Amino acid sequence: MINKLVEKIKKTNAPIVVGLDPMMKFIPEHIKTKAFAEFGETLEGAAEAIWQYNKGLVDAIYDLIPAVKPQIAMYEQFGIPGLVAFKKTVDYCKSKGLVVIGDVKRGDIGSTSEAYAVGHLGKVQVGSNSFYGFDEDFVTINPYMGADSVLPFVKVCKEEKKGLFILVKTSNPSSGDFQDRLIDGKPLYEHVGEKVAEWGADHMGDSYSYIGAVVGATYPEQGKILRKVMPKSFILVPGYGAQGGKGADLVHFFDEDGLGAIVNSSRGIIAAYQQEKYASYGDTGYADAARAAVLDMREDIAGALCK
Repeated sequence: MINKLVEKIKKTNAPIVVGLDPMMKFIPEHIKTKAFAEFGETLEGAAEAIWQYNKGLVDAIYDLIPAVKPQIAMYEQFGIPGLVAFKKTVDYCKSKGLVVIGDVKRGDIGSTSEAYAVGHLGKVQVGSNSFYGFDEDFVTINPYMGADSVLPFVKVCKEEKKGLFILVKTSNPSSGDFQDRLIDGKPLYEHVGEKVAEWGADHMGDSYSYIGAVVGATYPEQGKILRKVMPKSFILVPGYGAQGGKGADLVHFFDEDGLGAIVNSSRGIIAAYQQEKYASYGDTGYADAARAAVLDMREDIAGALCK
């Protein structure tokens, strides 16, 4: 799957992943009104609004980008109907040829980790049959319970030729509370980066490992260090746009060939119509506003990489 991701980045010239992180405050009123008229102001109504909102976004941007990253918590808050909307979104994005990164941040041990890996990346056995659950192409995972929480995912990835993005240095302001703690003279995130490189060495695509890392755009200096620590790991870079990251911060996340990283923007794109810059599109033009925001982001990153 990493080969497909690299291929699509080259084809679109857009190392961009759009975070499909719907919140009710992002969804235009005309979509909510229609969904509530059919299902009421219920969990089912909310899930329908999310699904229609996502579908409109994907239809507007799928030809510009290689990948999407739905954040499962935004769907889980609406219970089972929300998870149905998550699955419909995953399937629809894959039908459009997009690589789907499930932002699930799972991390547990033993049979629990195995079940998470099967549910999101592999097949579950039911009698004599086997079925895919959510069936994402990649997922994000939290490694801070150690190898026991990671290796079951690696096993399923090898079986299914899918991939991981492991949290190494995250974009949130308090990430340093633990990730920057010095151990044997190096911050914890460097130790985790070394393990990511180790786990990925036996799970290589053509140029990059199927085992990638999450490193926040808000920490460009750490990104520069980790690019060297994990030379064959693709880096998923959150924190662009709404969290403060910009194209100029991203140069060191990429290799000399302009590959090796994919940058995430969520509300900066999916709720672009609520920004002053794109306000002229109005709420009925929310998807066109998202397309314009993708084009602007692509230009910003390309400009930074050319310097």
